[in-house]
Amino acid sequence: MKFKTTPYQSDLLKDTGRLSVFYQAIQEYDSDRDLAYDLGCGSGILSYFLADKFKEIISIEMDKKTYGCAKENLSDFENIQVINSDVRDYDFEKKADLIVCEMLDTALIDEEEIPVLNHAKEFLKENGRIIPQGIINAVELACLERDYVHWDEEVNYEILSDETIFSELDFLDDIEPEFKATLKLKATKDGLLNGLKITTYTKLNDNIIAGPMPMLNPPLLIPLEERQVKVNDFIQVELKYIMGNGIESIETRYL
Repeated sequence: MKFKTTPYQSDLLKDTGRLSVFYQAIQEYDSDRDLAYDLGCGSGILSYFLADKFKEIISIEMDKKTYGCAKENLSDFENIQVINSDVRDYDFEKKADLIVCEMLDTALIDEEEIPVLNHAKEFLKENGRIIPQGIINAVELACLERDYVHWDEEVNYEILSDETIFSELDFLDDIEPEFKATLKLKATKDGLLNGLKITTYTKLNDNIIAGPMPMLNPPLLIPLEERQVKVNDFIQVELKYIMGNGIESIETRYL
């Protein structure tokens, strides 16, 4: 099936690794259920994957042009309703067996997964599920070439520590968008420390955890004040950000 898309949605569809892990997670879900919500449905590809498993699918997309593409792409499916709305303004009338919400970004800083799910998951049945199920965030000390927040896309940097997990989120929990953590890391080599590398792993379900991909949570590089470190030095950094408020909300300081 050929999908009509916007340029950005076309890039998402070209990331076959991203599509594959969502397809696998959806295929592992029990068939013949009543209702699924696809929140921020984009081109409609995940609704397409859901089509033979649910009696009804409600697919919601805020962007008008993207909504038009999804509506055309899914027009042959009688069990899929495509709606042009901000999820946070949508009047949910039924409780769902499954919510699919792929508004993902590294550490959920630059996308609205958490604000959207905090609103929508009250319309999930008692034993309902969410795909993806959650995320795992990890951090490393780094020496960066650039002095501003940027993604790991064809840039050079040197890693100065082992990777350390600093947060794990389960999307069924109530999650506060304002995040604050003290990062405690040990240098594994001598060098100039001037940044952090944040890596997010996506937990699709209990069986599937996906690492970064070109269009799924590419690592985020965050500058720090420069300092020299030696092997076995312990570094503490306070990291703050607001999920859904963009990279401008990121704050760091040494402790």
